[in-house]
Amino acid sequence: MKIAVTGSSGLIGSALLPALRDDGHTVLRLVRRPPSDADEIRWDPGTRTLDPAALAGVDAVVNLAGVGIGDRRWTAARKQAVLASRLDATETVSAAVAAADPRPRVLLSASAIGWYGDTGDTTVDESAPAGNDFLAEVCRRWEAATQAAAGAGVRVAHLRSGLVCGKGGLLGRLLPLARLGLASPLGSGRQWWSWISLADEVGAIRHVLGTHVTAGTHGTDGIAGTDGIAGPVNLTGPEPVTNREFTKALGRVVHRPVVLPPVPRVALRLAIGEFADVGVVAGQRVRPRVLEESGYRFRHETVEQALRWATGASG
Repeated sequence: MKIAVTGSSGLIGSALLPALRDDGHTVLRLVRRPPSDADEIRWDPGTRTLDPAALAGVDAVVNLAGVGIGDRRWTAARKQAVLASRLDATETVSAAVAAADPRPRVLLSASAIGWYGDTGDTTVDESAPAGNDFLAEVCRRWEAATQAAAGAGVRVAHLRSGLVCGKGGLLGRLLPLARLGLASPLGSGRQWWSWISLADEVGAIRHVLGTHVTAGTHGTDGIAGTDGIAGPVNLTGPEPVTNREFTKALGRVVHRPVVLPPVPRVALRLAIGEFADVGVVAGQRVRPRVLEESGYRFRHETVEQALRWATGASG
């Protein structure tokens, strides 16, 4: 397959590209600067610029573009950047996919389990409606931005990722504290965190692509029949845990006790703004129903397995 990828330098993209190449696929990277290699395509989502001819003959597009959601304090300007970067990128890709001749057969577009809002203790799957906070609204509009491709008959899947455990992201900020014995639950600690290892994030994307490849160093792969998966797909592990359980598991992995009291919600809000309310203290207890029912086999079935792999404590 020939696969084009946006957001290829991020946490997920930088792990996905070598996995796809190891599978034998030709991978093209969409970049905002002048191309420096034959495998690069220039685009400018800010001005909605992407030549559809550049995607002609591409089999699939994986859209991972968007500024970080929780890596800066939320201000009005930052919230606008979070939304606009996703809408600009997704609408640009979707329109180019629809106009390409021949057009790609599939578009996998990033989304997040923030779609569901705060679900409390209720377990939700892909059939659950959107929540009503800012992240839920971002996800709703983000997914709707693929309409041009879907309307052109392209198979579209929305990758609703949970907390991805890899060398970066939120874990990258929690890990140094845990190694110093300074990790503590956040807020009440009772909110549900639906996690996934970076290895399974990549494996699940390959699975949804529908590629029929053999298992290798990057985990479980696509199987025959998965090329019919469309619509929302929860990319989360099979066993969500509370924030307190996640923190204790991280402490076990780095051999440090978790003895500090929880960080109060008000302190979190002072430190990181509104994101504390909807991205840290709020929680989603998510079941990856589509992955499970389509036969995906998780490499890491528990959060401790995922954290050991992500920190290099074990494979």
